[in-house]
Amino acid sequence: MQQNRSIRLFKHGPAAEVRLFFLVLLCLGLMITDAGWRVLDPVRQTTAIMLYPFQKAALWPRDVVVKFNDWSNAVAIAKQESEAIQRQRIELAQISAHAGQMAAENAQLRRLLGVKNTVQTPSVAVEILYTAANPQNQSMVLTKGSNHGIEPGMPVIGEGGIVGQIRRVTAMTSEAALVTNENVSIPAMVLRNGLRVIIFGSGQGGKLEVRYLSMDADIRVGDSLTTSGIGGIYPPGISIGTVTSIETNSAEGFVRAIAAPSAHPERYRHFLVLLVPTDEVPETEELDAVTHLLKKPQ
Repeated sequence: MQQNRSIRLFKHGPAAEVRLFFLVLLCLGLMITDAGWRVLDPVRQTTAIMLYPFQKAALWPRDVVVKFNDWSNAVAIAKQESEAIQRQRIELAQISAHAGQMAAENAQLRRLLGVKNTVQTPSVAVEILYTAANPQNQSMVLTKGSNHGIEPGMPVIGEGGIVGQIRRVTAMTSEAALVTNENVSIPAMVLRNGLRVIIFGSGQGGKLEVRYLSMDADIRVGDSLTTSGIGGIYPPGISIGTVTSIETNSAEGFVRAIAAPSAHPERYRHFLVLLVPTDEVPETEELDAVTHLLKKPQ
């Protein structure tokens, strides 16, 4: 019964096309009226105000995503800039260190040139290749050898004075025993009074020994020790070291002086090998044997 009434009412109402037509006319009329007289502005503003919270709520996810992307991009850019600045700092530090090293080497070479002009002996400039792996060995390998006229027994000097003595030679390299090597002995003199002594390496870095001095030997702390020229190997007047302490052994009847070497080969790379005649210089084994005998107490 009700179903029949609903069908009857729907059929008696206006058709859908008619209602659509009237709605279109109404919309056109409102548009024309609003365009000419702006009568719907209050309605439009009120509607916009009412819809604004819903618009913000609808756009909130988009705003969150945009802000997150902006923050991520800012972090990435800041990280890249920080890494670039760090790389620049490292590069500048390397350039500065290299420039400082070059300046130090140039200054050392100029001082070494001054030493070469002072010592009236032919010489060849060498550079340290590497030092002995065992610190007790007290030796270093140089970049030039027999092809450059270097022979065993030739002295090695630096800007501070005597550095050591050539012990072994190959065609392209040579090995020098440092002045502190226990197998090295140098005829020397006390600069203050001309007292002739023999300086031995102690086998320890930074320490020389003047052995077999008589109890009344005139040697003091602070005395400068230089080469005496005796033996013809070491030219006279080259600094060797400075006396730092005096040790007296009454039982043996000898005085021993401890000296600090003037040269510091651990600080520099460039040295001079003095091309002195070595025809009468004993071989390494003979030098070691003589030194061993000299080191025995009387």
